[in-house]
Amino acid sequence: MNILELSEQEITRRNNLEEIKNMGIDPYPAEEYPTNAFSVNLRENFQDDAPRQMVCIAGRIMSKRIMGKASFAEIQDSKGRIQVYITRDDICPEDNKDLYNILFKKLLDLGDFIGVKGFVFRTQTGEITVHAQEIKLLSKSLKPLPVVKEANGQVYDSFADPELRYRQRYVDLIVNKDVKETFVKRARIISTLRHILDEAGYTEVDTPILQSIPGGATARPFMTHFNALNQDMYMRIATELYLKRLIVGGFEGVYEIGKNFRNEGMDKTHNPEFTCMELYVQYKDYNWMMDFTEKMLERICIEVNGTDSVEIDGQTISFKAPFKRIPILDAIKEKTGFDLNGMSEDQIREVAAKCGIETDETMGKGKLIDEIFGETCEGSFIQPTFITDYPVEMSPLTKMHRSKPGLTERFELMVNGKELANAYSELNDPIDQEERFIEQMKLSDKGDDEAMIIDQDFLRALQYGMPPTSGIGIGIDRLVMLLTGKFAIGEVMLFPQMKPEKKAPKDSDEKFIQLGISPDIIPILRKCSYNMVSTLQDANPQKIQMQIGEVIKKYKLDITKPSVADITAWIEKLS
Repeated sequence: MNILELSEQEITRRNNLEEIKNMGIDPYPAEEYPTNAFSVNLRENFQDDAPRQMVCIAGRIMSKRIMGKASFAEIQDSKGRIQVYITRDDICPEDNKDLYNILFKKLLDLGDFIGVKGFVFRTQTGEITVHAQEIKLLSKSLKPLPVVKEANGQVYDSFADPELRYRQRYVDLIVNKDVKETFVKRARIISTLRHILDEAGYTEVDTPILQSIPGGATARPFMTHFNALNQDMYMRIATELYLKRLIVGGFEGVYEIGKNFRNEGMDKTHNPEFTCMELYVQYKDYNWMMDFTEKMLERICIEVNGTDSVEIDGQTISFKAPFKRIPILDAIKEKTGFDLNGMSEDQIREVAAKCGIETDETMGKGKLIDEIFGETCEGSFIQPTFITDYPVEMSPLTKMHRSKPGLTERFELMVNGKELANAYSELNDPIDQEERFIEQMKLSDKGDDEAMIIDQDFLRALQYGMPPTSGIGIGIDRLVMLLTGKFAIGEVMLFPQMKPEKKAPKDSDEKFIQLGISPDIIPILRKCSYNMVSTLQDANPQKIQMQIGEVIKKYKLDITKPSVADITAWIEKLS
């Protein structure tokens, strides 16, 4: 990397790095640094009357206050922050004071990792502090951190731009102290969920992410090519069909917590790559699954938040079981006044138009109902509500309802206006299942790129016999959003998908060389913001020469400054 591509602070830090090496200090030592304490524990457990105890801590320097022969620094470890008191004579007991006077005072920057050995005490201002007896550089930081200031409860210069935060999550985690808590809570949610399922006697499994047929949901897949098999493959959109194969194979209950991929839009509640938990249990139905789900979510909420409710945007959402239950067609009728029960596809399309919903010819009956519900009803269900008994056209993998013709034994759990879970009494009739797949292929022929493809191997598995089974899928990211009070899915995913980073337009070196510009001069021109040859056209040759001269002088470059005549000749070639 050319030095002129770096910022002033980055150049300073690289110079500091070289000086540290010249002092004979390894800025990136390989050996273990045996820490025995964390900042939080030191603050919580310190007692003024306790015997002095040596501790060894390590962390990132977040602030420095130099006061002659003594200084204060604040370091941040994985648990929090703690103040360190450093004196020249303590860390440099011999005659050579370079470790303090040069290394600590001049060459260590904010963001550097140091190790500290010393004892804990309380300052006159009451701050729990580590009195350093020894310090060691553990890693040199070459990029400066955003400086976030806090005074009188107010935060200044915060690192708050979502795009920057998601793209540079590593920086976000360092400077925004509440972000890490979100992901610690996410880990606790998943571990609690896993504990509940293990406790119930169900087996955690792994199923293929690369699949020859994308099944188990209606969604547009990502496609790739498997070179070894010379075969097109798909990133899985759901784990359902493989998990049901395991029920056929004799498992009582199986679950998987893993990534699914759907090549669809992105918004505050959707990411193409997301985490889902799917569970299948033999000899159960969707009524049992509703009971199990509401108790499970209530328990997770209590375990994670200490209560069965959460506060979101000033509104309390209660996860206390039982949850409200309402059939989907009743919900639509209640919100729109239209009873879709028994209506044909054309009639439902007319209802959609009356509700101001755009449709197209690729939409079958099921998708039309889904659109009407999504646009008119979904957002109104704030408290946890089971929406039940979906039309068969919307549910190609679900058992027909035992008492309601044309409907299926399916529910979706709505919370805070969004779907959190989807569950069925699973279809285990192989003949019926094949007919449903054929109907899906007809939708595909009409242009629906989310319609299911016939999975012949899954049909073969069903023909061996699958016991009555209930299954559910829960979106982990949305569950975390709910239990942490976040409004955007990017807030609960460590590294959400992002658009390519925008870069300032820049002409190639060749375009500059064609004007007669020396390759040595090109980085200098870019440092002066002449990234495109066109930006030279209306510039003053004398001004350009002056700017080039200032850069050469500032960075002590061994480069000859071009003459005004040379620069004029460049510009004339652009005319």
